[in-house]
Amino acid sequence: MSEIIKYDLHDGVAVITLHRPEAMNSFNTELRAAVMDAFAKARDDDAVRAVVFTGEGRCFSAGADLKAGIDRDVSEILQVEYRPVLEAIAEIPKPVIGAIPGSAAGIGLSMALQCDLLIMADNAFLLSPFTTISLVPDGGLNWLLVRQLGYRRAFQLSVESERIPAASCVELGLANRAVPAEDLMDAALEWARSLAARAPLSVAATKKVMRLAADHNWSSAYDLEAELQGQLLASEDNKEGIQAFFEKRAPKFKGK
Repeated sequence: MSEIIKYDLHDGVAVITLHRPEAMNSFNTELRAAVMDAFAKARDDDAVRAVVFTGEGRCFSAGADLKAGIDRDVSEILQVEYRPVLEAIAEIPKPVIGAIPGSAAGIGLSMALQCDLLIMADNAFLLSPFTTISLVPDGGLNWLLVRQLGYRRAFQLSVESERIPAASCVELGLANRAVPAEDLMDAALEWARSLAARAPLSVAATKKVMRLAADHNWSSAYDLEAELQGQLLASEDNKEGIQAFFEKRAPKFKGK
């Protein structure tokens, strides 16, 4: 694993940490590849049941590394280097909690909002700064913001490059929780461990259906629900969950 990213395991939780604090965890070619490798590692490890995605230092990520410059077609970079990372977050069959210290800006905001759940330090903020440098929001950010905020609020936030503090992010539904900055990682890990204790097949199926439901019709979501429910009813974990319910004990799910 690259030195510009940290990968740690805590009781079934993989913690993936952007580790370029001197560059405010801004994304260059090496970091994009390292994040992709980290999510692939978490995906393939059956012992990992939840992921915390965070940044080292005073922010989650300031976005693209502008100091590194752009030495080739930016459309190619977005399609070939960023898109696989964003798709990996969406498609990993495990819940991903974004833990945001300081700020998430630019494509760092795209990465944050792509997570399944978001917890922020109470002094943190989100920022879409693209119009200040005459660019369009990218990394899927237009899609994410419009669906999470509605067109008018998303457009205003983006064209005015408005900082959204953590408390407002929770009110708007961009984040789930805001906690004291010093408690951020403890709270994120506690939350992730609680999710890791739940039925992993059920969590994965719920993530899959709800991701599809975001941009498909009711009928498509219903069809996928029915298909997945049939698979889950045949699982060992379903039998264990039912037996534990009748025996009034905590279930022990194996992901089978």
